Amino acid sequence: MTVDARPTLSAPDDDPFLWLEEIEGTQALDFVARQNQLTLTAFGGKAFEHDRDILASIYDRSDNIPYVSRRGTDLHNLWKDATNPRGLWRRTTLTEFRKAAPAWETMLDIDELAAREGEDWLLSGIATIPGSPRAILSLSRGGSDAVTLREFDLVTKSFVADGFTLPEAKGGADWLDADTLLLSSAHGEGMVTSSGYARTVRLWRRGQPVDQAEVIIETTADHMMIYGSADDTGPEPRAWIVEQIDFFNHAVWLRDAVGHMTKLDLPTGIWLQAHGDWFAMKLRKDWAVQGRTYATDTVLGISLSAFLNGSRDFSVLFEPSPRRALQGLFWAAGKLVLSILDELRPRFEICTPSATGWSRSTLPGLPEIGVVDVWPLDRHPSESNGDLLANVQDPLTPPSLLLLERGVASPVVLKQAPKTFTTDGLVVTQHEAISVDGERIPYVQTGLRGETGDAPIYMSAYGGFGHSVKPYYNSSLGKLWLERGGTIVQANLRGGGEFGTRWHDAGRLAGKKLSHDDFAAVAADLVRRGVTNPRRIAAQGGSNGGILITNMLVRYPERFGALFCTIPLIDMRRYTKLLAGASWIAEYGDPDKAEDWEWLKTYSAYHNVRAGQSYPPILIATTRRDDRVHPGHARKMAAKLQAMGYEAWFYEPEAGGHGYGKDNRERAGFEVLGYRFLKEKIGWRDGET
Repeated sequence: MTVDARPTLSAPDDDPFLWLEEIEGTQALDFVARQNQLTLTAFGGKAFEHDRDILASIYDRSDNIPYVSRRGTDLHNLWKDATNPRGLWRRTTLTEFRKAAPAWETMLDIDELAAREGEDWLLSGIATIPGSPRAILSLSRGGSDAVTLREFDLVTKSFVADGFTLPEAKGGADWLDADTLLLSSAHGEGMVTSSGYARTVRLWRRGQPVDQAEVIIETTADHMMIYGSADDTGPEPRAWIVEQIDFFNHAVWLRDAVGHMTKLDLPTGIWLQAHGDWFAMKLRKDWAVQGRTYATDTVLGISLSAFLNGSRDFSVLFEPSPRRALQGLFWAAGKLVLSILDELRPRFEICTPSATGWSRSTLPGLPEIGVVDVWPLDRHPSESNGDLLANVQDPLTPPSLLLLERGVASPVVLKQAPKTFTTDGLVVTQHEAISVDGERIPYVQTGLRGETGDAPIYMSAYGGFGHSVKPYYNSSLGKLWLERGGTIVQANLRGGGEFGTRWHDAGRLAGKKLSHDDFAAVAADLVRRGVTNPRRIAAQGGSNGGILITNMLVRYPERFGALFCTIPLIDMRRYTKLLAGASWIAEYGDPDKAEDWEWLKTYSAYHNVRAGQSYPPILIATTRRDDRVHPGHARKMAAKLQAMGYEAWFYEPEAGGHGYGKDNRERAGFEVLGYRFLKEKIGWRDGET
């Protein structure tokens, strides 16, 4: 071999680019600065600035929907625009919110706070307790997952001088009472797991140094994390403790008002939601109990007190089918709401428990096609009167925010997002590709009617962690791709949750390679149908999708014209040693185990790059403040490809966390840089068809 291809499959640990894992290392930052300059010189300029400003102005529009949650009688919102790029935390009333132009009361100006304190603050979380004027704010530097906790007074709208304060760490806190926090934070000696998350749950009392806070439960360092949440929906205050063994398995504990802890005798792979004297759970595996076997993905309900007294007389609230799967469940005012995808169509069912059994109904007034998301209006279940919010949209229809009031037959439109791109001549169609093993892979195509054989395609997918991909209205792609004559395609790969656990498991661990085959099959199907040709297909994927995109590079290069890989996971040999990587072993496997490495090495693109191949050009972009997926993945892959003579570009802004920027302008710039790269490399001039 005439070039240095290390690390290779035969020597996977001989890595000449390890120095790029030093996030703030001098040599690494020199590499980043040079690469950023090259990329911005090539794809920046006036055209980039023009499109960035168009997109930023869309994100900054005053008539965008201000999404809210109700705390007590007030609706709270975090708002960002050009004047407030870091955001305003503000509140209003429901009566005022119904107006076209509500009056808002500012609680905290994050831009002013950042300037005053000389910190790169963003507000990432607010924890309140019903009936108390205090909150715990989670402040993030540059969008990182790690946060600083600080107590805030909702009346004076200022930080409490002698209040709860905790230095930067991953995790958070919930109020157990007005003077006690249930602290789940990695801050402190011995308080962090190998995944970088909280190893303990502590009772932190007002005025007490945090290192003296009582540890009420801890997990082992090799488990992912442990956390607690307060629950005041029962007759007495209580707390739920979740010991997250790995990404998909949990042990659940109930802590009563006097501090007694009870471990629930339940399978570990469940989704559980409790309210008052009832709880419901979705199974991840078949479960046999007291002579009856319940199938994977079934939802079961039972009285909590009866369960604790030994009863296992569950009611079946939902049964899956091969293309019908639960997407989520939550309680509102004593009613359980089930979110379902049935052949990718949204359905919502309500289950109401009573001493005589469970009654069932369907949530009325919602569309049966498109994308529909439903959630409680109230932040605290104990304050809920049953009001729900719904978001309704599709790729060509901007979101509508609906209020489903308890006792009101029809939803009311609260807010309508603006149309941000022209949809003339565009249609949305659904298709299926056949993957390598015969499985049908759904995808949604949005673009001009008819097949030209030369359409400029923007493909995207995820395919991991049971996350379901839905065809949302996308202002950036709409304005800068669809409106200018392009077509977008979104694929539902195995590894996602669109069709339940069996769909997820088929694309997990050794099956992850199948997920990548699914995406390649969709690309081939677009060509088979006469929509386009391979050189006109651009594809993007981020995070877990970074593995996907780099596998398209090394396994299916002939099917794509250009690739955009964002905040990516790539090096599957070292991923468990980098930041939160160990928390994903349940999704990918453990490279330190020989049997797991046998499948991991098949989709570790960092080790599968070979010289002399016809790889399409690729732009790999990450952010320096991403403390979830290490920026070293992106840096090392770009450096290796470049060293082997391939066209690989790299971009890394300083802030953004595990996202595309800390404000609307940064996010717009990140996206537009990718679009301009992809368009140039597939030979598409804006506006041609």
